[in-house]
Amino acid sequence: MLTMDKVNDAYGVLKGVVRHTDIQKAHTFTRKCQLFFKPENLQKTGSFKVRGAAYKIAKLSETEREKGVIACSAGNHAQGVALAAKKNGIKSIICLPEGAPISKIEATKSYGAEVCLVPGVYDDAYKKALELRDEFGYTFVHPFDDEDVIAGQATVAMEALEDMPDIEAVVVPIGGGGLISGIAYAVKNINPKIKVYGVQSESAPSMLNSIRDGKIETLTSVSTIADGIAVKTPGENTFRLVNEYVDDIVTVSEKEICSAILALIEKQKMIAEGAGAVSVAAAMFDKLPIEGKKVLSVVSGGNIDVTNLSSVLKRGLLNTGRITSITIELMDKPGQLERVVSLISQSGANINDIRHKRAANTQNIYSCNLTIEMETRDFSHGEEIIDKLEKLGIKVLNNNY
Repeated sequence: MLTMDKVNDAYGVLKGVVRHTDIQKAHTFTRKCQLFFKPENLQKTGSFKVRGAAYKIAKLSETEREKGVIACSAGNHAQGVALAAKKNGIKSIICLPEGAPISKIEATKSYGAEVCLVPGVYDDAYKKALELRDEFGYTFVHPFDDEDVIAGQATVAMEALEDMPDIEAVVVPIGGGGLISGIAYAVKNINPKIKVYGVQSESAPSMLNSIRDGKIETLTSVSTIADGIAVKTPGENTFRLVNEYVDDIVTVSEKEICSAILALIEKQKMIAEGAGAVSVAAAMFDKLPIEGKKVLSVVSGGNIDVTNLSSVLKRGLLNTGRITSITIELMDKPGQLERVVSLISQSGANINDIRHKRAANTQNIYSCNLTIEMETRDFSHGEEIIDKLEKLGIKVLNNNY
C-alpha cells in the first residue's frame, strides 16, 4: 500500500536527482480562474516520468541491479527508465510500440537503453516486456501501476505544495493513472480541501469509463494526438487510488488539445506534447468547476514529435479561427479575383494560399471555384469577411467553421 512515509522518502531521494520545476503563472489562458502551470515538460528527459522511474530504480536490490531492468512505454517512461538506469550503471531494455514518435525512440536510445519495437500500441509493448522479464529475469519497471513509481510521481505535488501551499485545485493528465494517483494521494493527505481533477483525451477515456462503471475496463482501440496518455486499460493500483482520491475526471477533444498546444507556444513560450496539454485544454475550454479558484495545471511533458508539430499548430489555428479557409464561386473573367483580394486585404486579413479550379462543377459554365486560406484574428473576423463577400453577390460554397 502507498503511504506518506514512502512519498516523503521519494521526495528526499529524488532531491538533486530530478529537476525542481518552478511554477509559472499563466498568461491570458482563461478569465475564469487564477491559472498556474507546473512545467514538467521542462523536467529532465522532458517529462515527469523520470521521477517514478528514478525512485523505483533507487529501491532495487543488488541482485535486481545485476540482472537489469525492462520497461514498456509510449516514449516518456522509456526515457526516464533509460536515464535512471544509465546513472546507476544498470542495463535497461525498453519495449516501445512501433508507432512511437521517432524523436522518442532516438532519445531513449541516446540514454543507453536497448530498444525493442513492438507492433501495435502500448498494451502490446507491455505484453512483450512481461515475456522478456519472465525469460531473462529482468525487473519490470511499470510505467504507472507500481507503488514506488506512484510515490515518485507524487513528488510533483510535494514540490507544488511547498512552492504554493494555497492552491485550491490541481488539474492533471491521466493515461494509466500513475501521475494523478501520486498527486491526488499526496494532496489529499496534506490538504483534503484541495480539489484534484483528471483529464483524458475523449479518444482514450479508459480511466473515466472505468471509474464511471465501477470496474476496470479496456478500450478496444485508442487514437489521439495525446499519445503519452493513449492507454487502453488503467492499472489496478491506479484505479483504486483515483477512485478514492480524485474528485472528477473530464475529457477534451483533439481540437481542444491542439488549441492548447498552440496557446502554450504563443502565450507562454512553452512546448507541450498532446498529453501534457490536456490539463491546460480543460481549463481553457471550461470543462471544470474552477471559477474564481487558484488552479495549478500540470503540464506533464514536452516531447512532441517535431515532424507533427506543424500540422498540430495548423489545426490549432483553424480551431481558434486564426486561419479561415473558404471556397467561393466566381465568374471566370478579368477583375473578379482582384475584387476578392481587395476586399480581404481591406478587411485586415492576410492571404496564405489561393487555389483556382476552372473546371469546377458549377451551375454556371462561365464560373470557377476559388479556395482561399487566410490568416484572421478570430472566428468573428472570418465571419465578417464571408458576410462582405456575400453582400458583393459572391457565392460562398463552404468554409472551415
